[in-house]
Amino acid sequence: MITVYGSFPSRSLRVIWALEELGLEYHMRPVDLRKRMEDAEFMAINPAGFLPAMQDGDVAMVDSIAIIEYLIARYADASTSEAPLAPAPHDPAFPVYQQFLHLGEAGLAGTIQLVVVSRNFAPEAERRNWGARWALEQFSRQLGWVTRQLARTPYLAGEAFTAADISVSYARTFARRAAGLTLGEAEQACMARTTGRDAYSRALDMCKDTKAWLAAAPG
Repeated sequence: MITVYGSFPSRSLRVIWALEELGLEYHMRPVDLRKRMEDAEFMAINPAGFLPAMQDGDVAMVDSIAIIEYLIARYADASTSEAPLAPAPHDPAFPVYQQFLHLGEAGLAGTIQLVVVSRNFAPEAERRNWGARWALEQFSRQLGWVTRQLARTPYLAGEAFTAADISVSYARTFARRAAGLTLGEAEQACMARTTGRDAYSRALDMCKDTKAWLAAAPG
């Protein structure tokens, strides 16, 4: 049985969403973010305390994107999904899929996190520090890349929904909800397509704290 250790709201939503899209059985194990270092079961598989984490038999992994890639590679044949979450390596869409799958974390969520932490946890005088301003500029530039792609195709890897859309959708949601950023028309239209999926709805039902956090967003 696949076990996902997660704190909500967090990137754990990406993993749960992917599992729901794949139609795989799993167990969700909540972790208290503030007390995670005292959680012996969690720390035994993840001594650094990163979230989310996943246990699948003898396999223990952290990092939401790495976990999603593992799940697709390991369980694609067992998936009950009608469409794969990743194009085949020989598919012309594969390179752009890989690019946006990783951009969702390395270029977007990871970058905007510095802005979120500064705005919400730094002393008042330091909330718009140089690093946070730089990170916001980088995020905006990377998001422009997403916007250009969506002008050509309805999804990031082309005509079909893939895990790249899961990756980037989480980053956009995080930026809008936690950093107060306003999405453009192309991003909003894509978000409506991706978060309108049944698997996303089921994932939110599993991640109740995330669902409540998003529902409390202004507007």
